[in-house]
Amino acid sequence: MPRVFVSGCFDLLHSGHVAFLKSAAEYGELHVCIGSDATIHALKKRWTINDANERRYMLEALACVHAVHVGSGSGQMDFVPEFLHVKPDFLVVNADGHAEAKAELCKQHGVRYVVLERTPHEGLKARSTTALRSECTIPFRIDLAGGWLDQPYVSRHHPGSVLTISIEPSHAFNDRSGMSSSTRKKAIELWGAHLPDGDREKHARLLFASENPPGTVEVSGSQDSIGIVYPGLNRLHYAGNYWPDRIESLHDEEVLHFIEEHVHLVPLEPRAPGFSVLEGTRIDAAGAKALADAADACWHALLAKDAEGFGAAFLRSFEAQVAMFPNMVDEEIRAQIARHANDALGWKLSGAGGGGYLILVRKEPLPGTLRITIRRSGW
Repeated sequence: MPRVFVSGCFDLLHSGHVAFLKSAAEYGELHVCIGSDATIHALKKRWTINDANERRYMLEALACVHAVHVGSGSGQMDFVPEFLHVKPDFLVVNADGHAEAKAELCKQHGVRYVVLERTPHEGLKARSTTALRSECTIPFRIDLAGGWLDQPYVSRHHPGSVLTISIEPSHAFNDRSGMSSSTRKKAIELWGAHLPDGDREKHARLLFASENPPGTVEVSGSQDSIGIVYPGLNRLHYAGNYWPDRIESLHDEEVLHFIEEHVHLVPLEPRAPGFSVLEGTRIDAAGAKALADAADACWHALLAKDAEGFGAAFLRSFEAQVAMFPNMVDEEIRAQIARHANDALGWKLSGAGGGGYLILVRKEPLPGTLRITIRRSGW
């Protein structure tokens, strides 16, 4: 019988885990590799609820599981020693767990790489461990174009807009990934599991001030707090100040659905500790104008639901960012881009770069990428 290999934390075992494992077991004899307590703590900066012995015991009790191993490696590829020992025919991951490094490992060893969508058992809710820990509905945010113009040292050279979308926490998006996870954590400190009702600008200003108390050296841009608090698609106009002169919000369902259909996230390694994007910057009026013009073009393409125009402006915005902040990309990130460039209309990195997610604009679905759900007004 073919051997199938899966890996993961599998803390707080729930129906989503079981559905995934049963689907994986359809390919053959199922071997599960769980992360060690130390590895998970190093990656997630928290301890599991259940230690490795208990997680192993619960998984071994499932009829679909043949054997359970504890990863002896480290980092996100901690399972490699066990993978090489088992010699599987298949490596199965869900969309949240896809990584180019896993696909490359399979390519090197002649193993078939299978990416499954997160599909709950019929009649049950979609589940994730992150959601079960808090049932937190505080969103993440993605900046689609114009990022860096929320910093006065950029927009004082030329005014322009930043386009943000508020993203439902439907996936366990990585920390240090450019999705405003640090701002989201501050929002959770302020409000708990849910955003408050009422004046959105007041709440966004409070969140911005809370994240940037007096004396802060590197001020987080206000697009982070606005992008989390304001639902839908937002256009934030900056002209040399930390707060935008005006905020335009769009909740047109056709436009929001268009974005969801065309945006795909490829997981990369999180930004390394100590990463600084501010080294070697080349900020000037020409660069700021190029970024502002690309953001305007992106906005109009979205309103027109023009996929080619969206992709082209999306890429122009990214290229304008990198021209001013060359440390956003390195050779590994350029190699990741090269793998997808021929089949994408445009691409950029989430946030300030250096890791996180490669965001693609595509007309067709791409297996192994994460899809987003934009938070609608009133949700």
